Order: sequence, then C-alpha cells, then structure tokens
Amino acid sequence: MADRLYLDHNATSPLRPQVREAMLAAMDAPRNASSVHAEGRAAKRLVEDARAKLAEILSAPRESVVFTAGGTEADNTGVLGMVGGGPKVRRLFVSAIEHEAVSVAAEHAGVPVEIVPVTPQGALDLSWLGERLSSYDAETDGPFLLCVMLANNETGVIQPVAEAARLARRAGGYVLCDAVQALFKLPVDFSTLGADLLTVSAHKAGGPVGVGALVVTPGLAFEPLLRGGGQEEYRRAGTHNVAAIAGLGALCDVASLDDYARLEALRDEIEAGLPPEATVWGRGAPRLANTLCLSAPGFRSETQVMAMDLSRVAASAGSACSSGKVRPSPVLRAMGASEAEAGSALRISMGWDTADDAPARFLAAWNKEYERIARRAA
Repeated sequence: MADRLYLDHNATSPLRPQVREAMLAAMDAPRNASSVHAEGRAAKRLVEDARAKLAEILSAPRESVVFTAGGTEADNTGVLGMVGGGPKVRRLFVSAIEHEAVSVAAEHAGVPVEIVPVTPQGALDLSWLGERLSSYDAETDGPFLLCVMLANNETGVIQPVAEAARLARRAGGYVLCDAVQALFKLPVDFSTLGADLLTVSAHKAGGPVGVGALVVTPGLAFEPLLRGGGQEEYRRAGTHNVAAIAGLGALCDVASLDDYARLEALRDEIEAGLPPEATVWGRGAPRLANTLCLSAPGFRSETQVMAMDLSRVAASAGSACSSGKVRPSPVLRAMGASEAEAGSALRISMGWDTADDAPARFLAAWNKEYERIARRAA
C-alpha cells in the first residue's frame, strides 16, 4: 500500500506512530478505570491525563470534557440531551450543511427543526439567522438550540460560529458546535467561540477511531444518551476505552497546527492544475488548509472515485458516513449547486503524512481520466 496516495484524511487519518505506541502500552495492561485497586487507579490516571490535555488544547475547564465513543455519539448526545433534559429546548435551528450526526439526530428529537441556509460560498447565512432570531421570543416559544459546525467536512469552509453564537445568545438560545473536522487543523477555543456544547473526535487528525468528546459549559445540564453507570460524572455510562483515550492523549502531545498549515500550498497547487471548467467549492472563503472539493462537467462522483482508486489514489465523493453510497452532496446542493454539479463532486483531503509530491501525483491521475471523459463526451 506504500505506493498508494491517500487523500481521504477527512474520513479517517492514518494513525500516528506515537499514538499507536501509547495505545499498545495501555492495552498491554488492560484495566478498568472505575476500579479502585492500583491497576484501576493507573487506568484512571491515563483517562484524566488525556482529559487535562484535551481541555488545555480547547481552552476549556477539565471538568467540561465528557469522553464519548466518537463524534457521532457526542453530536447525538448534544442534540438529544438538550431536548430531553437541562433547558429542554423546544426548537432546533440546524445549518443546512451539518453532518448527519447532527441533522439526523435533530430529525428524531421530537421538536420543530428549522434549517439555516448558507451562502453560495458555503458559510452560514448570518443575515438570515439574525432576521429570523430578531422575531424569536424565548419566553413564549421556549429555549432553542442552534447547531453550526466549525469547519465543513466536505468543502472545508470555516463557519462564523462566534458571530452566530452572539445572535443566538441575544435571542435566549444555546449553541452546539461540531468541531470534529477542525480539531488540530484550526485553533479551537471553547472559551471564545461562544458555544454551550462542542464536539470533537480523534481519528480525523491521526488519532484512534472510537474516541471523542462532548465539551459542556460548566453547570449546563443535559440528558445523558447512555445510562447504566456513573462514569463521566453520570454524563456518559460505559466502561472507559482506556487505550483509545490514551491514544487521544498522545495525539494532544504530538499534533500541531503546523501539520496542516503547510498543506495550504499543496491544496492551492492542485487547484491551479485543474482545468478552467472545473468548480472548486468554497474557493475564496476561509477554508481548512487540507481540504478541496471540486466538480467537473460530466465526470460523475462515483466514476471519479473508482478511476482514482484504480490509479492508486484514495479520495471520496464527500462525507464517508453514508454506508459506502455515492450520492449527490446535500452540502453542495445547499450552496446552490445543480444536481449534476453536486453529483460530480470529489473531495480531496490531506493530512499529517501527505508528501509534497501529492499534488503532482493526483493531477497526473485525475487530469488523464477527465480528458478521457471529456473526449468521449465531445
């Protein structure tokens, strides 16, 4: 597999060597962090060390970090927990580009859901939100929850979370921010974003699959999604996945924003090498340095993915959370793309181990296939 080019880091990034070492060390001495004997206390130290490291990176209180089995569980807990308990929100405002971990949870929350549109560049429409919330009466209509991600997983477009949070707070609402794609790629500061809840995951930046966290403003109550134990201060039941949590702690030690800052030049090199008729979604908007989403006339998403795979390049058609199905991107449709444009999207996402020759290798493979498709259509 060494000669393959992996450009699907936004789905899952390869495990970093230091993270693997930390996980193996934890697995060599299996322990339950809830046990009171010496072995249990040692496991508990691994869990709490990781909690402290993650809290420091997020500028959040240590006690605000609730470990989960990943971003999806964290998002589900944030949405359903705020409807079922705590302030018992009575309405959800969900951005049109949210990950399904948020949007589908919202559909099953049992309260009205309003979709907040985005601009053609893929950013939350603050004008629409401000106008809508100006007429919202929290005393009459009840508290609401605004769900807006920090960076989109398909286009990489960075969202105006702090500005949206100010609008929500002024109207008496709460804010859930999905920062899964942003962690370690952008500065993520819980203390200044203005969100009441924030979700993160480890495996998008070289950490283990199966561990994430819900970060909660101190004193904010919510209904736990999982019950049956006193772990995480009764906020998330279940035996701790000590090895994965230790891996997350190691990731906090080794991951750097510099890993991703260098990728901006590689992303721009790919953009420059595309044919003029190709569309780069979110171009001109603030984006994650590692992410590029493109469409080309007549080059269907599923064809691109298969052609790239045969050329030993791993890329995706968008979110990798749809049971392997390739379908027109709802994110691009929300940005105003036609069905044909949304159905010809390809996402390229680089990561900590992406080499400097990645753009040349990708362009050689992609342009060859696109020229073949274009000649056939001519």
